[in-house]
Amino acid sequence: MKEDVEVVDLYDLRYSDLVLLSSGQVASSSSSEELDRLDLVRRQIMEALGPAGPGLLAISGVPNASALRRHLPLARKLTFLDADHRKRILKGHNLGSDVPLKNPGRSVSSFAMQLSYAYAFEKHTLLNSEDKDLRHIDSDKATELQDNEYTNLGNNLKELGFCMMELGRLLARVCDSVMGGQEMEQSLLESCTAKGRLIHYHSALDGQLLKQAARKKGGISKSGRKQSIADHTKLTGGSGEVGPCSSIHSNLWQQWHYDYGIFTVLTAPLFLQQWCPQAGEEDRFEDCRFEECSGYPSGHTYLQIFDPNKNIILMVKTSPETFIVQVGESAEILSKGKVRAALHSVGKPGDFENLSRETFVVFLQPAWNKVFSMSDYPMKHISSGDQCLSLESSEEKKRIAEQDFQKIVPPLTSRLKDGMTFAEFSRETTKQYYGGSGLQSNR
Repeated sequence: MKEDVEVVDLYDLRYSDLVLLSSGQVASSSSSEELDRLDLVRRQIMEALGPAGPGLLAISGVPNASALRRHLPLARKLTFLDADHRKRILKGHNLGSDVPLKNPGRSVSSFAMQLSYAYAFEKHTLLNSEDKDLRHIDSDKATELQDNEYTNLGNNLKELGFCMMELGRLLARVCDSVMGGQEMEQSLLESCTAKGRLIHYHSALDGQLLKQAARKKGGISKSGRKQSIADHTKLTGGSGEVGPCSSIHSNLWQQWHYDYGIFTVLTAPLFLQQWCPQAGEEDRFEDCRFEECSGYPSGHTYLQIFDPNKNIILMVKTSPETFIVQVGESAEILSKGKVRAALHSVGKPGDFENLSRETFVVFLQPAWNKVFSMSDYPMKHISSGDQCLSLESSEEKKRIAEQDFQKIVPPLTSRLKDGMTFAEFSRETTKQYYGGSGLQSNR
């Protein structure tokens, strides 16, 4: 990946403003100047999430943001645990994995958990908890939590997940207040659960370590090698294996796609710089070390979006202390196009081969039986490939953008039918992305 990319600075929504706007008590307690300021914040939120914006924003000033994200390096540590040890830890904390961890050629390791709205409200979430040990984690407490990292793994991820669920719910309430009604927030609450995912994006050195470990345990079978190639293609874009559109789909940690829920809430990523004292000696890879980067090596997150209005790919920039909220296709459908899903991928840092990326993601979605109606839907705003038809750029650029992305991203119009439930929509979406004849299938 070229490092001289165009960057988009996300709109920075202060947590205090998010709470105030979602409280419904603004008018009774604010001066005219404050009302004008908050009205501007509302407009900026909708501009960031709407058809003319990037489809995502950042939330800063969240209580205990630093302490909440301190556990992110555990994603890498879990990746390199002995398989039996890792299995016991994951089972003990109600975690699973949605990638084949036996595949040494994978570029991503992911550890998933279910999060309950009922449990989050019972605990009042981290943001509203009266538990002082959770609300005010000092440096000594944070160090203790790290020393006992696996003992507290499940609880730490839950607290982080509940915090992120609350951010998404409050933002949905603000969007509802602007658009009228309560459909987005109510749809989140009706789902009862959300999915959290702790993700480690592998460095080049990680790949060598995993392959070495596999060889020491008896080698990789022929079928395992085939699966490695297939999964590598699926998870990373195949490093150029996707054919004619390799110019925009190659060298990726995560392939271009739309999230199909309502909101995806992410921690700003943490990067780990890794090195091996005896890099030339394969039998010394176990001596490799890593340390946390104080910021972003290239000044951005490596989360990249496609801007259909300008027909360009933009790299997302935000502070390491923020949370990112990204619009999904369900929100676009429920809002009748007033907010727009973001076409996005995660790029690999070409100039930093031994850099890994750690993040925690929470997927907020409607209930599985939520019915989507296409009545009064402005089809010209519909996302997923169809956007390329309305770009205000040269006809040649339109043609290239349309051809490239439609080879790897199935259009929303091919996956969504009037009267579909969210369950049906999600199955059709997964089928068209990853099914046997899908655009990003393992074939």
